[in-house]
Order: sequence, then structure tokens, then C-alpha cells
Amino acid sequence: MKPLVMLPGMMCDARLFAPQIAALSSSNPVLYAPIGGHDTVQALAAEVLSYAPPRFVLAGLSMGGIVAMEIIRQQPQRVVSVALMDTNHLAERDDVKAKRGPQIASVSSGGLGRVMAEEMKPNYLTDGPNREAILNLCMDMALGLGPDVFINQSKALRDRPDQSDTLRGYTGQALILCGKDDALCPVSRHALMHELLTNSRFEVIEQAGHLPTLEQPERTTAALCRWLEAL
Repeated sequence: MKPLVMLPGMMCDARLFAPQIAALSSSNPVLYAPIGGHDTVQALAAEVLSYAPPRFVLAGLSMGGIVAMEIIRQQPQRVVSVALMDTNHLAERDDVKAKRGPQIASVSSGGLGRVMAEEMKPNYLTDGPNREAILNLCMDMALGLGPDVFINQSKALRDRPDQSDTLRGYTGQALILCGKDDALCPVSRHALMHELLTNSRFEVIEQAGHLPTLEQPERTTAALCRWLEAL
């Protein structure tokens, strides 16, 4: 099997994929790649490519999916197949972009916890029995990564390019996956990505929002297993 490179969402670490890494690493070499060291999507993708295997399978959630698409734009021949989860192939909307400056300013002056608690975390999850525990984990991941990563990632997301042509030109196998109740990256957005990719499958995870890897880990892992087994 080809190595699997996994890219996390904004202000998340490897714990975002803990259930999947545990399940998949027995049959696939799994490499977790952090994406917080630069303030452009292009530089983040180039850094991952600098240490990734020559050929690999790629999976990214949310911002990780955005970086994954940039990796494909830069070096599509190295990506055997891609899973894009709860993500967005379009450039940032003006109304969302307008919020980045105040958030960056607040985080720069010590407000990371407040911004995460009041502006970021409420949009992540659907209702469910594990909601509070997952939100607490999200806060722990964010505080562990710190303000510099938040600022870098915010700038990278704000200035990211539209990747419609990247998806349209990619011929490898692809999985488009999202939580049915994802308020940040809705199902309709993923349907567009599915249409752009010539060789893709589309899976919607019931009873999940923006983080199905944690909200519905067994269903998400099963979908990833089906994708990998088809390669």
C-alpha cells in the first residue's frame, strides 16, 4: 500500500485523526503532517511535499483539504489518490475574509481562548452525546498549537486561491466526504467538488457536523477504508 499522508483542520493536531490512524496504520504507513508553520497555502503545501514520500495517498480535513488541493496543484503526479473531507475548494468569501483581521488582532493580544470559544468552536459540531468532550478536545488542541499557528493559518485561509481548475484537472481517484450537518462546509459544496473530479466517490456521514472523524469515527473510518481498498 502507498503511504497515507493526513492533513488536519485549522488549530487541530493529530488527535483529530486518532481513531482513523489507529485503525488504518495496521495496513497503511500513515504520516501525519502539521500545517502551521507558514502563512500561505502555497508554502504549507510545499513544506509537506518536501518531506512526503515520492508517491503517496493524501487525506485532508477542512484546512487540511485546502492544503491537499494545493499539493495536487503543485505536484499532481505524486498524489495517487486524495480524500477531501469537510473542506472548500473556493477562495474565501469576502464576508468571512473581513472577520480574519479582528480575529488575528484579538489572538495577537492574548485572546486565542476567547476567539476559539466564541467564534470558532460553536460552528464545528452537530448535536450529539460526545459534543462537549469533542469541543473540549478542540480547545486543548488549539491552545497547544498557540497563537502563532492561528495567525499563520488565518492568513493562509484568507488569501487562498480557488482550486476549481485543480480539481477539474486531477485524474486520480478521489473521495469526497462530509458530515451531513456541516455548517461551515455544507453538503452542497462537496457535491460541487464531486462534480469537478472525474474519478470520485461521494459519501455523507449522518449525525456529524464539521468533524466527522471525531463525531462519527467508526463511520468515517469505514468510508476511508472503502476508499483505500479500491485503490
